[in-house]
Amino acid sequence: MSDLSEDKYDIVGMVAKPLYFGMVTNVMLPAGLLFVCYYISNTYLLPNRIPELANPLFYVLIGVSVLQAAFALWWRNKRFNEPMIHRKESFEQDMTQAIIARSRPVFLLIASISVWGYLYFVLTGRFRETTIFVLIAFVVFQVVRPRYGSVRKLIDHQEKLVEEGKFVPSMLL
Repeated sequence: MSDLSEDKYDIVGMVAKPLYFGMVTNVMLPAGLLFVCYYISNTYLLPNRIPELANPLFYVLIGVSVLQAAFALWWRNKRFNEPMIHRKESFEQDMTQAIIARSRPVFLLIASISVWGYLYFVLTGRFRETTIFVLIAFVVFQVVRPRYGSVRKLIDHQEKLVEEGKFVPSMLL
C-alpha cells in the first residue's frame, strides 16, 4: 500500500467530504430517529394499527429494502465507472466534485431504507423490526461508502479514461 504522502492528489479530502454527508444521512439521523422510536416505544403504548397485515408488510418492506440496497450498489458502480473529468487540467477538482455529486443520491437512497422502518414503527409500534431496517441501511452504507483504496482505484480508472480521451460529455446549450 502506498504512503499517503506519496499521492499527487488529496485522496483524504476526496473521501472526507462525501463521507461526512453519508455519515449524517446514514448513521447520525437514523440513529437519532431510532432513539426517538425507542423512547416512544418505552413511554407510550402504541397500538398495532394493522394487526393482520403487520407481518406480511414487514416482509414486503424487507424485500423492497433489499432491492433498494442492490440498486444502490449497482448505481454507485455504474456512475463511478463513467467518466468524471471535464478537463485534464482540473482532474483533482473534477474528481472531488464528481465523487460528492455521485455519492449523495446513492446515500439518500440507502437512507430511505431506514424510512421504511420508521413507517413500519408508526403503523405497528414494533421497535425491534424497526431496528432491522436501520441496520440494513447502515450495513449497505458501510459497503458503499468511499474508502482510501477505492478512491485510489477510481483515480487510476479515471486517469486511464482521460488518457483514452474520454471526458464527461459537455452539455449542449
